[in-house]
Amino acid sequence: MTSSQFFSNPSQVLQRNESLFSNKSILVAGNIDDQYPIELQTIASSSCFCFNDFRYYEKLKNKLASSDIHFTDNYQGKANQEKFDLLLIYIPKAKTEIEYLLANLTPHLKENAEIILVGEKKCGIKSVTNLLTPYSEHSNIIDSARHCSVVYAQLSKIVKPFVQELWIKDYQLNVNDVSLTIRSLPGVFSFGELDKGSELLLNNLPAELSGEGLDFGCGAGVLSCYLLKKHPLLSLDLIDVNVYALASAKLTLEKNALQANVFASDVFSNINKEYDLLLSNPPFHSGQKTNYDAAETFINQSINFLRKKGKLTIVANKFLRYEPLLTLTYSKFTEDAQNNKFKVLSCLK
Repeated sequence: MTSSQFFSNPSQVLQRNESLFSNKSILVAGNIDDQYPIELQTIASSSCFCFNDFRYYEKLKNKLASSDIHFTDNYQGKANQEKFDLLLIYIPKAKTEIEYLLANLTPHLKENAEIILVGEKKCGIKSVTNLLTPYSEHSNIIDSARHCSVVYAQLSKIVKPFVQELWIKDYQLNVNDVSLTIRSLPGVFSFGELDKGSELLLNNLPAELSGEGLDFGCGAGVLSCYLLKKHPLLSLDLIDVNVYALASAKLTLEKNALQANVFASDVFSNINKEYDLLLSNPPFHSGQKTNYDAAETFINQSINFLRKKGKLTIVANKFLRYEPLLTLTYSKFTEDAQNNKFKVLSCLK
């Protein structure tokens, strides 16, 4: 057995209940953020893992050789695949994403299959039992430890086939005479609405842009679609680690008849070129944790991916101290705009 010190709190609680997974075909999804899947695949008779975070998919894909693994926003199974005995979901914070996962994955379960939700109290694990009502007559908490709980239910109701289109939320964006339809799936930053930081950035970009740009942490593609609509000579790459963000960005581009490259990258892990523009509303959360690693790596390494006279522009919460990082990497930075909550910072190479 692998040492529990390498596991998240939810996984450590699951370790106390490993008999649940013994000799069963299991389907696992949600906020998988440790190496516990390696142990799970040795306990279950067969296992399938659906990752929503590219970082953990990359770390584990070669270590899950006996499992079926996916980095997917819409699991569809395989032709003639037997249904699963058990569904395990590491719950995300957004309840809409939990509902989405249940709707997407329960059609792949056998009749009377077991459903297990695990997560921390701060993620709202104790209030998720009502989300199981469409699938089960009864659900209950079977274990609690390390500020986490395990919720158990059995699939006892008929489930509908999953239709992703029903879960997409659209909203209209109208900024500086640019009109767009933004499409987003549950689990995407600022789901279904324009966040105030991005709005400030959109209102404080140069009047003319051309060349090649990179949108880091692209989310639903708001920044990139605005730029492509306003600056037709600009070509863009959009990157994110969240599978729902990448899918949403593609949906938004398609809806607005725009073209760009959208792909998964852990900051610059899949980038091998230089750009004229690096643009970002940098993420500073990883699951439920406040985590500045990706934003710091982006700033620290950005100069290596900018062409001469290339420009880095980011928007950030005013309380985030990115200025010291920028001055370590660049000779100077400018504050292009600010309001009571956000600031736009730029650097030239």
